[in-house]
Amino acid sequence: MSVITITSKNFEEEVLRSEKTVLLDFWASWCGPCRRLSPIVDEVADERNDIKVGKVNVDEQRDLAAQFNIMAIPTLVVIKNGAIVNQSTGLISKSSLLSLLN
Repeated sequence: MSVITITSKNFEEEVLRSEKTVLLDFWASWCGPCRRLSPIVDEVADERNDIKVGKVNVDEQRDLAAQFNIMAIPTLVVIKNGAIVNQSTGLISKSSLLSLLN
C-alpha cells in the first residue's frame, strides 16, 4: 500500500476512522534523520498491506504536530482504533519500526 499524505483535512477519515492500524511518520524536509528514515517507512508501506502508512509534514501541519505533542522529529506514532498504542522518536532501524507495529 502506498504512503498517504496526512493533513488536518483528511486526518479523521484516514487515521481515526481507519479499520487498519495506522503508522504516522512526523517529518520535515530540512530534517536529515527524517530523510534517512523515509525510505524505511516507504519500504514498510510497500510490504505491509495490513497497515496504513501516513506522513505528516510538521511544517505544513502544525496543528497535527501540536495535537500529538511532537517535540522532535522524526517521530513515528502507531494508532489502532483511533488511539495511540506506540511511539518512537529519532532515527530507528527497520526491525525496530516493525517491532513498534506488533
